Amino acid sequence: MLRRINDALPGLVAGILIYGVLLQITGVWFVEDKAGYSIGLWYGIAIAVGMAVNLAVVLYDSVELGQTEHANRRIIIKSILRYVVVVILFFILGYFKFGNLFMAFLGVLGLKISAYMQPFLERAVNKKKGSTEVPSEDENSENQIRR
Repeated sequence: MLRRINDALPGLVAGILIYGVLLQITGVWFVEDKAGYSIGLWYGIAIAVGMAVNLAVVLYDSVELGQTEHANRRIIIKSILRYVVVVILFFILGYFKFGNLFMAFLGVLGLKISAYMQPFLERAVNKKKGSTEVPSEDENSENQIRR
């Protein structure tokens, strides 16, 4: 389903989840409040996955609308709305002290980490499958626009 929205989205989500698992495994041993650490981290990871999916949907919709003023307005409004929702979710976590707010922030950073690591992960997956050819960024962009 994710691949229908954007070819890169499954890899991005997988990268976010791998980042979350690595942070969970390495960091939980060094804190006193293990439950708060874990809840905060996975709260942030869930937000990051939601942001990635939302971003892909907004980009897909805007490409479908073409280069119109309506498309530009829609992108801006949806982007602002996405960040407002993130601020509200962070406020809820902080107000109710449900989990570690700092770890939630680090979880959300998983979106950035995954985006930077995606070319490396894609190469590793392609090597494992036996494909030596890795599409360039220009080819990926052209394939995504055509869909």
